[in-house]
Amino acid sequence: MRARGTSSPSMDATLRSNSLRRGVGRASKIVAGALLTGLASGAAYAHFQLLYTPEAALKEAGAIPLALVFSHPFESGFTMNMGKPEAFYVVSQRGDAEKKTTDLMQYLEPIQWAGQDSKGAAYVAKPPRSVTRSLGDYTYVLKPAPYYEKSEDKYIQQITKTMVNIGGLPGAWDEPLGLPVEVVPLDKPYANWVGGVFRAVILSGGKPVPHAEIEVEYLNHEPQIDAHKFADEAKATAPQDAFTTLSVRADAAGQVIIGLPKAGWWGIAALDLRGDKSKFQGKHLSLDAVLWLKATDMTK
Repeated sequence: MRARGTSSPSMDATLRSNSLRRGVGRASKIVAGALLTGLASGAAYAHFQLLYTPEAALKEAGAIPLALVFSHPFESGFTMNMGKPEAFYVVSQRGDAEKKTTDLMQYLEPIQWAGQDSKGAAYVAKPPRSVTRSLGDYTYVLKPAPYYEKSEDKYIQQITKTMVNIGGLPGAWDEPLGLPVEVVPLDKPYANWVGGVFRAVILSGGKPVPHAEIEVEYLNHEPQIDAHKFADEAKATAPQDAFTTLSVRADAAGQVIIGLPKAGWWGIAALDLRGDKSKFQGKHLSLDAVLWLKATDMTK
């Protein structure tokens, strides 16, 4: 399995959760623990679209700041230049109420974001409290501009989701949003204990993708939104390069299970889900789906 090179300075699917969960028991026997296997080879540093906010589970409503950065989250390495996003919005739902979509493009602020050894064009967004004033689930969706990866002579576009819950009242967190490609959670992305596992299904065009290629990476350097940078101090040290980006495959039903050994944000990226069907400016477009989830320590 491959991880992308780092040489560049350079919405109708309506699958319900019950059908998505079909076969999870069988999948767990196959895939559980796959995260710890870490099959990436060589100096495997993956491109990951970040859609970061500090907290995933909030007790009370309030304004939620976000950082949109295209980088390498484990080692806080080369930060790539983002173009203006094609779409940025949040889908909110309070319990069984109707879903509401709020466009967030107006709140994007272009910035320069600093990694450990470089800066790149990125965005922060600070939507007002009126956007997140109710209890329930808020799924932030980012469709970034395609990024040209010179070392592979192709474009990459990672459609990214991050989910936040306010007050513990859930919405339809396990339903697809009808995106072209999507990682659909089978567990709440905002309520995970360290030491547990997280399950998801990979969709393309609303259908599961058997044996999808997946990369998993830990957000090792905490983003500092106001300072427009990653924290200097790492939370973990990889014993060898293969542990920075962990590579797994979905099972035959398009389902994946990963372990959560450490508190913080974990990214799941399902790669090139349309294969040769996707093109941009005459070149191959790797259309990827990304989901961020957070693990929390169980404390007294």
